[in-house]
Amino acid sequence: MLLILLGVLVLHLIILILLIVSTAASAWTVGGDSSTDLWYKCMTTNGGYHCRPASNADWIQAVQALMILSILFCFFSLIAFLYQLFRLVKGGRFFFTAIFQILASVFVMCAAIIYTVMSPDDGSGAQFGYAYVLAWVAFPLCLVSGLIYIVLRKKE
Repeated sequence: MLLILLGVLVLHLIILILLIVSTAASAWTVGGDSSTDLWYKCMTTNGGYHCRPASNADWIQAVQALMILSILFCFFSLIAFLYQLFRLVKGGRFFFTAIFQILASVFVMCAAIIYTVMSPDDGSGAQFGYAYVLAWVAFPLCLVSGLIYIVLRKKE
């Protein structure tokens, strides 16, 4: 039982790291001499690296908010898991932790879908970068983790 709890905790920490990296990294869209993330659009011109803030469009602000919410809910889920690990009665299930983790997965999925549909295509042949892929990888891991918390029971 201890190994299962340790495995679930490690999976949760990996998901949290994936969410933080995908939100902070500057590679949601890359192509040629430019890269775009949730916060900045950066270009390399004449040997210099110039960044400007992301647009104030509603869709990018929604993606930013959803990614931050996914990180917060994943973190709160981790805190709830640690609390329930020591305070939950024998035989109890980790429902509260599971709800927070599943909400985190829904938020990251919505953010990635919005970015997929609304991302600007300026004709430069830009492609989705590794941060975008990390967000999509975090979604099923987060969902599976939430489902594991639903099934998981506290033993002695």
